[in-house]
Amino acid sequence: MEKLQILLIGSGGREHALANALTKSPLCAKLFIAPGNPGTAQVGTNVDLDPSDHAVVVRFCLDQRVGLVVVGPEQPLIGGLVDALTAAGVPTFGPTRTAAQLEGSKGFTKDICRAHQIPTAGYERFADQGKALAYVRAQGAPIVVKADGLAAGKGVVVAMTLAEAETAVETMFGGAFGASGAEVVIEDYLEGEEASFFAICDGMRALPFATAQDHKRVGDGDVGPNTGGMGAYSPASVVTPEIAARVMDEIVLPTLQAMRDRGAPFRGVLYAGLMLTKEGPKLIEYNVRFGDPEAQAILPRFTGDLAALMLAAADGVLPDAAPPFSPRAALTVVLAARGYPGTPETGTEISGLDRAEALPGVIVTHAGTRRDGERLLAAGGRVLNVTALADSVGEARDRAYAAVKAIDWPGGFCRRDIGWRELGREK
Repeated sequence: MEKLQILLIGSGGREHALANALTKSPLCAKLFIAPGNPGTAQVGTNVDLDPSDHAVVVRFCLDQRVGLVVVGPEQPLIGGLVDALTAAGVPTFGPTRTAAQLEGSKGFTKDICRAHQIPTAGYERFADQGKALAYVRAQGAPIVVKADGLAAGKGVVVAMTLAEAETAVETMFGGAFGASGAEVVIEDYLEGEEASFFAICDGMRALPFATAQDHKRVGDGDVGPNTGGMGAYSPASVVTPEIAARVMDEIVLPTLQAMRDRGAPFRGVLYAGLMLTKEGPKLIEYNVRFGDPEAQAILPRFTGDLAALMLAAADGVLPDAAPPFSPRAALTVVLAARGYPGTPETGTEISGLDRAEALPGVIVTHAGTRRDGERLLAAGGRVLNVTALADSVGEARDRAYAAVKAIDWPGGFCRRDIGWRELGREK
């Protein structure tokens, strides 16, 4: 097969992990990243493109003869970038605007679950604050309140008390998440353990890709507000082969059928956030792209050709064989700027990455950094990801935290208990 010029859209830790994987592909002649970050600049060529300007992105792809576009973040997917590229004849990995509503609207996904008997929590949708408050008072706590649209991983409140639920409803309708909170979804509280399940889809078929477990809350012991994710490990052994088969049969494949029925076949990566209950796996929500930081833990374990797999999905011709993975474990620790998930302190200097990366099995990916001459500075909330590979999650955890210790960044912090559930199982 002819080598490809590849364009990767995005600028975070997920995109740095994707860039690392794509450049290993025998198909990759050159990798462009738009807009990228200081980490992606080490493995490809950063280009100053605005992903929201579809005409500019399309023109770049045609001028550079790009043979594959990979869209990393959710916003360009929901904004319809894939539609524009596909219309111009550019092969693109990711769902169309309509198919991306699986992430763009929690209510849309819940309605699909109800119509197709996909296991999920009971729910109601509200566009009126008074009716939403009346509902939570009638239902009582614990209960889950979600902004319908995108909220950078922070639009979900698991309210353990009625007061928390009421505050969440009032905050969302009060404009904390802008238009994303103009409608809310209120769900029954599910008991169980959360896990992340990823499938690669070509519109008709799906292949199970990988499992992981994220750590959403900001503090050790899963306390404090939700974040975009403070760390992850892969694989998640709690997703047994039997559970994985049920997720495919009861959740992923019915969703693909539902999207085909709506005239919007889903191509790309479908990320199912699951609650593993006593009755079996239930869908919490979908994302329509690789998770962040799950991608940083999953992709270093992948031993296949990522560009070839993505191109096959975009072309609607996925292979029959399951994607190959190393049996080794990977664990990722997120280093965040002080103040996150509120207003982060930016502009603080970071050093020592070379010491961390010199440790065996360690990969450092950039998420929210920028260069100021030779200096590396924090430029966001979640700033760096430290991933380690090893024969067990426990060993990967030890390696990752040794690498964290090697990094000199007084302006940052991290959780110290990533992987704690899996460590208990390993013992």
